[in-house]
This record gives sequence, structure tokens and C-alpha cells, in this order.
Amino acid sequence: MPSHFLLSFLFVLLILLPIITVQAQTKNTITIGDSLTAQTGTSPTPWVVSPSSDFAFGFFPLQNTSDLFLLSIWYHKIPDKTIVWYANGDNPAPKGSKVSLSAADGLVLTSPNGNRLWNTEGLSVSVAHGVFNDTGNFVLQDGNSNNVWESFKDPRDTLLPSQTMERGEKLSSMLGEKNFKKGRFEFLFQNDGNLVMHSINLPSELANENYYQSGTVDSNTSSAGTQLVFDRSGDMFILGESNEKFNLSDGNSRGSTNGFYLRATLNFDGVFTLYRHPKSSSGSGGWSAVWSHPDNICQKNLASASSGVCGYNSICTLRDDKRPNCQCPKRYSLVDPNDPYGSCKPDFIQGCAEDELSKSKDLYDFEVLTDTDWPLSDYMYQKPFTEEECRQSCMEDCMCSVAIFRLGDSCWKKKLPLSNGRVDTTLNGAKAFMKVRKDNSSLVGPPIIVEKSRKTLVVVGSVLLSTSAILNIILVGAICFSTSFVFRYKKKPRRVGKGDTSAAVESNLRCFTYEDLEEATNGFDKVLGKGAFGVVYEGIINMGSMTRVAVKKLNNFLLEEAHKEFKNELRGIGLTHHKNLVRLLGFCETETEKLLVYEYMSNGTLASLLFSEEKPSWKLRLQIANGVARGLVYLHEECSTQIIHCDIKPQNILLDDYFNPTISDFGLAKLLNMNQSRTNTAIRGTKGYVALEWFKNMPITAKVDVYSYGVLLLEIVSCRRSVELETENEEKAILTEWAYDCYAEGSLDALVEHDKEALEDKKNLERLVMIALWCVQEDPGLRPSMRNVVHMLERVVEVQVPPCPAQISIQYSLN
Repeated sequence: MPSHFLLSFLFVLLILLPIITVQAQTKNTITIGDSLTAQTGTSPTPWVVSPSSDFAFGFFPLQNTSDLFLLSIWYHKIPDKTIVWYANGDNPAPKGSKVSLSAADGLVLTSPNGNRLWNTEGLSVSVAHGVFNDTGNFVLQDGNSNNVWESFKDPRDTLLPSQTMERGEKLSSMLGEKNFKKGRFEFLFQNDGNLVMHSINLPSELANENYYQSGTVDSNTSSAGTQLVFDRSGDMFILGESNEKFNLSDGNSRGSTNGFYLRATLNFDGVFTLYRHPKSSSGSGGWSAVWSHPDNICQKNLASASSGVCGYNSICTLRDDKRPNCQCPKRYSLVDPNDPYGSCKPDFIQGCAEDELSKSKDLYDFEVLTDTDWPLSDYMYQKPFTEEECRQSCMEDCMCSVAIFRLGDSCWKKKLPLSNGRVDTTLNGAKAFMKVRKDNSSLVGPPIIVEKSRKTLVVVGSVLLSTSAILNIILVGAICFSTSFVFRYKKKPRRVGKGDTSAAVESNLRCFTYEDLEEATNGFDKVLGKGAFGVVYEGIINMGSMTRVAVKKLNNFLLEEAHKEFKNELRGIGLTHHKNLVRLLGFCETETEKLLVYEYMSNGTLASLLFSEEKPSWKLRLQIANGVARGLVYLHEECSTQIIHCDIKPQNILLDDYFNPTISDFGLAKLLNMNQSRTNTAIRGTKGYVALEWFKNMPITAKVDVYSYGVLLLEIVSCRRSVELETENEEKAILTEWAYDCYAEGSLDALVEHDKEALEDKKNLERLVMIALWCVQEDPGLRPSMRNVVHMLERVVEVQVPPCPAQISIQYSLN
């Protein structure tokens, strides 16, 4: 070829090369057999790019590593390449992994050794190709170009303009700012049309109380929400059944897509935020927040049994962008220095045992914080109290870590770990007294090793440093001999008598003497209540401070049964800890007496509240129903040893200062090992609350508690007892039977006796009655688990129409 032709060809090639390269980079379709391999590098590797090049799909390297990758979709033109969807957050792909398109399985991500890391699910037909469009949605289509899977319908933590959410769909947050594992928060469009946000108790799937909800349900709007829409103009709203709109956006985003990229993300800290980024080539300004929900997540109690948005012992304050900032109090530091949103630990030693070992009695000072609280960590409330009395009470109580003084006469004492901490200006100058140790050196003396259980072994290290070699040899020999002697002694079997409670009960309960409890109750003079196995008395006892208690004195007739009751109480309650379970503080056991010491519940029993002349509010009754259900979930599924209570009734539900329900009286409980699901036992419980299986010699499972809860729920709804044989109308005698008649006939107003508050919330009223009717089904297999009951109460799942409960169980329960 002549040289001038060659030069002309090369010139044309150089001109066309950028065009060819751009065409390759803007490929937006893949076919069966196409693949991409993750290669070492710090820059993302696109597989396909949207026609506008705004979005790319391929392998994105994780921060601070070039060997782990996410199969992701990201904003391609802006400098920070923000990820908006990812496939394998819980299972990052190592270098050499490959993603390919298969007709049968769609997108398939495999590791270098061939293990499948992720693939698209729910495919019912063969895939023909994949298409990436300008909205950022990657779509798999069949041979007729019908969509069979799309990234918009399998979202992670982000929504993009033109994306919608249907009922039942959700977003899950990341675990951390750069940690793509599934996080602690969910954004869920419920089946009832309500949009909610709540935290999750990882690693389980248990959802806590909602800290945000749109309220778009039938009981509050003309029609429930049917779809969440994020439109191209940047507005976000819930579309109702009659096409009305419930706006989530504040109007500032309208028209902003002309000059900005948009995304709505459920952040790792639980705040759902709309962000925008300028489309200019420089990309200056970065992502900025337009609006967010909730307005102040620090003020939300995320759950009674979780840390809150920040870790335990931390304090949440709100930043200007409405995102939380977490800080440890003074003299506390992060458990994990790499996790600023994690839990804090005290930088000093505190505890009852440690305080006893210290020679000094002046151990602590207070760090005083203003308008700071951990509202779900109370263990004692004292009123009327002065500020000085509040400080002194905490200082003298080895369990007290913080005391909150507010309202001029109220003192709340709290113990570690502290949860849901926040700065709250509405507390109007409340003072938080955080107890901190003055000097840890008070616990650090000469190198003395003292083993209380080995009283023969006391080693003073300083002797080894100051004596001659010969004496050291003699001393070491003596130590070895005494140690071996002690170990031989410890290995000898020790007989445990029948009354040796300490050997039988694995708990850290305080052991009282009979004289202690006799003095505390003023000779057992004030009776709080009576039961089949004993009498409960009111008392005041010194437990670091004067504490009001309830002392249960078990009856001495039927000593064997009382002994069994006593052991069950200790084993059942002593190993549990939950907001909705009564707290056992200690016990006393002598040859002739057995007593249990509980925390005092100031508002008595649920029975006294429900069956009084004046009905409690509807809102309070709903709160109590939810609390009892959560307590039963803990007993059935979350204890180290599963507990079936066997006697759930209003008399065994106690109410604290704030009317929070606590389940009490575990004397009839049947304990099961975690690998057991059923047991056979004699009939237990109270008539009117007893399931049919007790009478048919059937295996007893946790479903007997579900039955009792169903009866209790109907009592909470109606404020009447489960059995009223003296009523003039025989049809109303049995509550479960009458409740079904009222539900079937659409006359729930009669069931609640025209309770105005309940009838104003009629959809919710009907739902509660339906839940109760499912719980009291004769067939245990038809009853839901208590966890499912909680999900129904919290509207996480829909409640189906219940069948009629059979009447035979009711007849048995009255005999």
C-alpha cells in the first residue's frame, strides 16, 4: 500500500476511534451468553451504560479494596459515582468473579471457583435479553419484549424518578455508611396502604414499633394508599384508591430534574431523604438534602428492646441536614472506634461487686447534662423528690448509672445499658446526673490475687520480687501444693439438698432472709392480692435505696406443689428480661417458708383497670394489647428456655407507673427446652381462658397461650369478663361466642357497648376482633403464633376473615 494511502487510512481511523469507543461504552443491551469479569482496580467497570450515559451497570469496587466488588447500578457522569442499586451487598464478589446472562436464570453472579453468589429470582419464563434504560432501571425481557424482571421491582435502599412501589414492597437500609450489608431499618409500603418505617432487631427479622407512618389507611382517609409514586418532576406521593394524593415531598423538588439528578434513599441511620446533585459537567456541590422523614429521628423511640438510632449509652443530636449525630458521654468511649454510630462503654469500673471491693466510699462524681434523656432505660421512678434527694439516691445505689431530675419533683433512675439516648429541648432544662468514677486507681493496688472460693490461696506478687531465689523456690512450691490441694477439693462431689436453691437456679437474684422480708412488709400486714399458691404483700426494702416491692409468700399446704411453684418462678422469671415481663428481684427459702420478691407495679392489675366503672381509653387498651403480645413473643421464642405461661388472664397482667403491661405469675408455667415444641401435662389455667387441648389429652404447645391471649384481647376490646353467667341475656354469657356473633352480624357497637373512641376507630376495632377470633380457634393448627399476632396488630400482615370458633372448647372450659 502506498505510503500516502496508509497515512490517510490511519488519519481516518484516528478520527473514528473515539466514536467507536463511545459506541462501545454506550451499549445498553446484553444478550444471552454475554458476561463481565471483575478485574483488579479502583474504578468501576461498566457492563452496560444507559443511552444518556447517566447510569452504568457493572462491577463497583468496595471502598479501600480493589479485590471485592458489588454488582451495581450507579450514577455514571458525576465524580463520586453514587450507587443506587446493588445485588450482592451481603456477599461481595472477589476479584475474578463473573456475571453472565442466562436464559433460564437471568443474571447469574459466580465466584472464581464457580460458586453462585447471587442470581435474579422469580423468573417464570425464559429470558431473551437485558435492556438498560435512561431511568436507571435494568430490565430482563422475554422474546416478545415483555419485562420478566427489573431492578426497580427489586429495590435496595434507593428510589429513582419514575420508580413506584406497590403494596408489600420495601426498602432496606445499608448497615453502615460504607457497609452494604442489610441494615437495621425498613421502609415498607404495607398491604393496608400505610407507608411505615421501623427498625429491625438484627440478625433476626423482628420489626420494632413504627417510628414513621403515613396514615394512609381506610380508618383515617377516604381510601387507602395503593401505590407510592416518585414521578419524573421529582415529586413523591402516595396514590389513593380514588386517585387522591398524599404528598411526601415538600414541593421544593418540583422541576428540579431539569438541572439535577435525584435519588430518595433510606439512609443507614433510618432517615429517608430526597437528595439532588447538579447535572453540570463539573458536578460541583455534590449531593444535598431536599427533604427527609422523620423530621427528628432522635426524638423517636425506635424500640423498647433496642439501642435506638445510636448505640447503647450514646447520645443522639440532630444535624442541620436532619441526619443524626451520635456521641459518647464524657468518660465513655466507643466500643468499636471505627463505628461512630455504635455503642459506648464507660472508661471506668462500676458495679455493686466492684464498689464493695474498694476501700474508699467516696468513689463517684456526677457529670451533669442538660435536656438529655434515655427514656426507655428507667428502673425506678421517685416522686416527690428534690434535686438533692435525686442525686443522693443515685449516688447510694450501686445499680444507678444516671438519674434524671425534671418537673420540679420527679426523679427517674436508670441503669446500663442506656437506650434511645437523645438531647431533647422540650425537657425544659431537665438535668441528667451521670455517675462517673473519680479515680480507677482505687481498685488497683499491689498485685494481690484473691480467690474467695479458694481461701487457702493468697499470693502477694511483691514477695516474689523482694525475696531470695531460695525463698522464691519454696514459695512457688507451696503455691503449687496448695493449688493442687484446692483443685482436688473442688473436684469432690458435693451433695445438694432439696432446699439448696442456689444450686438449682441459674440466676443472679438476691437472696433475702425471712427476717428481712418480715421487716420490709411490716409483718406481712398489707395484702396486694391472693392466688391459688400464695398471698402477695406490699413492702419497702433497702436495695441500695429504699425500694417498693411486692412479696409473694407461697402457701405451706401442699409443700411439694409449693416447692415446684417456687422453682418454676425462679427458673422462669429469674432468667428473663423484657419490658413486658415482671422483674423478679430476689427470693427467700427456709425449711418452712418460700417467698419471692418482685418489683412493685403501682397501677395494679389489668383486671382492676378493665372491669371498673369507667372504661380506660381506647388508645391505652391498644397499648396494653400490644405490650402483652410482645411479652408472650419473648417467652415463646426469644428466651434461652422457651416458656409456656399457661395462665394468661387480666389478673396476671400488672401495670407499671406508665400503664405498661407486665406479665406476672409464672407459677403455672411449663418450661420447655429450645429443641422442644410440645409437652404433656396436667390441666393448668383458669376457666374461661383454657384451650380445648387441655381436656383432650392432646400435646400442649405455646398455642394454649395464644388461645388465652385471644380471650384476653376480647376482654380488652369489650371491657367485660370472659364469662358472665349471671347476665340476663344468655347469648352474652360467653364472650368468645358473643364476640363472633357480633362480628358475623356486623354489630360490633354492641360488643363495645357503644364506646365512642372504639367506634371512631372502627376498622381497627374490627381488625382486633378478627385477630382474637383467630386466636381462640378450637384447632391449635389454625391459631397464629404470637409473633404473627404481633405482626397483625402492627399491620405488617393483613388479617383474613376468621372461621367460627367451635363451641365445644367453651363448654369444656366451664365444667
